[in-house]
Amino acid sequence: MTQAANVWIVDDDRSIRWVLDKALTSAGLMTECFETAAALLERLEQGAPDAVVSDVRMPGMDGLKLLELLHANHPDVPVIIMTAHSDLESAVASYQGGAFEYLPKPFDVDEALSLVQRAVAHAREQQASHVEVPITEQATEIIGEAPAMQEVFRAIGRLAHSNITVLINGESGTGKELVAHALHRHSPRASKPFIPLNMAAIPKDLIESELFGHEKGAFTGAAASRRGRFEQADGGTLFLDEIGDMPADTQTRLLRVLAEGEFYRVGGHTPVHVDVRIIAATHQNLEQLVREGRFREDLFHRLNVIRIHIPRLAERREDIPRLARHFLASSAEELAVEPKSLRAETAAFMCELPWPGNVRQLENTCRWITVMASGREVLVADLPPELLAQQPHTPVVSGSWQEGLALWAEQQLSRGGEGLLQEAVPAFERVMITTALKATAGRRRDAARLLGWGRNTLTRKIKELNMDGQGLGDDEGDD
Repeated sequence: MTQAANVWIVDDDRSIRWVLDKALTSAGLMTECFETAAALLERLEQGAPDAVVSDVRMPGMDGLKLLELLHANHPDVPVIIMTAHSDLESAVASYQGGAFEYLPKPFDVDEALSLVQRAVAHAREQQASHVEVPITEQATEIIGEAPAMQEVFRAIGRLAHSNITVLINGESGTGKELVAHALHRHSPRASKPFIPLNMAAIPKDLIESELFGHEKGAFTGAAASRRGRFEQADGGTLFLDEIGDMPADTQTRLLRVLAEGEFYRVGGHTPVHVDVRIIAATHQNLEQLVREGRFREDLFHRLNVIRIHIPRLAERREDIPRLARHFLASSAEELAVEPKSLRAETAAFMCELPWPGNVRQLENTCRWITVMASGREVLVADLPPELLAQQPHTPVVSGSWQEGLALWAEQQLSRGGEGLLQEAVPAFERVMITTALKATAGRRRDAARLLGWGRNTLTRKIKELNMDGQGLGDDEGDD
């Protein structure tokens, strides 16, 4: 019989230790709990566990320092990092330090248990070897605590050791270039150039010259030789924004560069060799463009190695107040005025707006507020007229759902009905699941959060209720 795995839990919060201890022991795992990292290290002298679950912020030594020591001296022990401060830097630092996974608080107990079991299985199946990358201290460049943004942070963290090609998908204004910058800053190429180029902003007849440079006299107006963006990005990262707008001829040349690592300047005859990481971005559906013959399929597969989806602002509404505070502060600094602050009802109103222009629209709105709002506290009436005109319509419901349920129960009982809960509870759960998934565009992780469940619980419920064949989102959480 396989010996039960031993999992160590370190967190200065007694309630977190208690919850994890009960969940793991109930699943047949052995646990030891520690209030400090120092206590865990002292115990480590007597033997190592199969896995460690550690908080980040603790008195004395923090979780990242503990992770560093464990990774250096016991690289085979997977470490799961927990934190209530869910930001990009915590995620990147955790992954760069060698963490097995990053678990934002508050977490679902089922999800935490599943994660620990995967960590134990990983430790027992293979000896992991990690290349350490120095952790670079940066100010948080992307703001986001919503589950959809945590997925983006996780992706950036996992790619921190890599030079792999990345395709970023997202609507205009969602922050695709910020993510591209973050991927570069947390990569082995961080000390080399990051060169952006927006395909949609350059006339088609100048794109090849912009990308590959030109020789003197290559065309009218080419009075001198010029290096293109590929040469400027040598050793670093080239960010090709709105790649879906790239002309067909340029797509062919780009494919050749990606395949061979060399190109010719416009009008040139000597090959130029470069070492460039490509990060591409688009708001368009590239698969659809491929089907329509407007984008090369072979280039699409070259670019679509790893894909990161940036959510719409409407899919991360809980981030709106924090984003607004950030933009109001930066606008005030830019204009050298006192920063405005949102009243609670104003922030709540803004959270319910559709924001078709996404984060860029919110940033511009905060700039408008900084200039136009009369008082320091921003009232709903101080918002731009076009936002006030977008006030979401809330349908009026006569009576409460509880009253309707009571009426249904009375009718069933008057007809001699029995086993009402066996009929009502599954029906209620189906309605709630369907509505939550509709609200999150099929994203199960986000829908589970709205329902107060973990994603594993939601997936189990969908199976129990035989709802799997109804197209209810992606069990893996979507990209």
